Amino acid sequence: MPNDFNQSVIEEFRANAGQVGGPFEGARLLLLTTTGARTGAPHTTPVGYLPDGGERVLVIASAGGSPRNPAWYHNLVANPRVTVESGVFTYQAEALVLRGEERDRAFARAAEAEPGWAEYQEKTSRVIPVVALREIPGPPQVAGTPSVGEAIKLIHDGFRRELALIRTEIAASGPGALGAQLRVNCLTVCQGLHNHHTGEDRMLFPAVAERHPELTPVIDRLTEEHLAIAALVEELRQTLSAGPESDAPTVLAEVERLCDELERHLSHEEEHLIPMLDR
Repeated sequence: MPNDFNQSVIEEFRANAGQVGGPFEGARLLLLTTTGARTGAPHTTPVGYLPDGGERVLVIASAGGSPRNPAWYHNLVANPRVTVESGVFTYQAEALVLRGEERDRAFARAAEAEPGWAEYQEKTSRVIPVVALREIPGPPQVAGTPSVGEAIKLIHDGFRRELALIRTEIAASGPGALGAQLRVNCLTVCQGLHNHHTGEDRMLFPAVAERHPELTPVIDRLTEEHLAIAALVEELRQTLSAGPESDAPTVLAEVERLCDELERHLSHEEEHLIPMLDR
């Protein structure tokens, strides 16, 4: 992409917690900052990504099917440590170029979910690289400098957007078996919800209850709702464990149940907990 176009996307992405319009509207997008292979200078590029479980995401060096790999790919091969901005979190990651069967399986998943990837491969004689970005363990850094309450709202809205996208993808996939990448998308958001609620149960909620005993009924209700959501997540995981036999309409119905229960929970937390945190 031309540099001026990329810069406008970067600015819109950072200003709107990862949401952009134009050709990337409704797409999974991240900002990838690599270190220049020749210059050593940082370079930030908007890149589409695929969920790949809780610890990593995948990016594809398609360059629109051009004969050459994109500059960001050459950079991360030379310097695998990169910075990823998801719109909610900013974190350091290690880039790993997938090889052989692992690369082929990942690319096949991507092409099944979005045929445009296969079209790019048909346009070029090079094997389009697939790169895993694995988060380096460390304290999470919420994008920007939000208050605690604002940070929680950003995380909530991230879950809302991802689940809305998953619902759209499953509905568009038709009545047959659920595609492999869609199963990964569902399982990834399930893991993210588990991690988020575990963190609240172990750290945030006990701290709030200790400092604000008047909020104990709110904390008790939110904790009970975590258990209800965990049960729905487990049901969804069990359905997805059928692999290729996972039926798209059945999965969609379970995702919609999860979305409804989660929205009630998030709205209650935002109404009763976030104002206190921001005070």
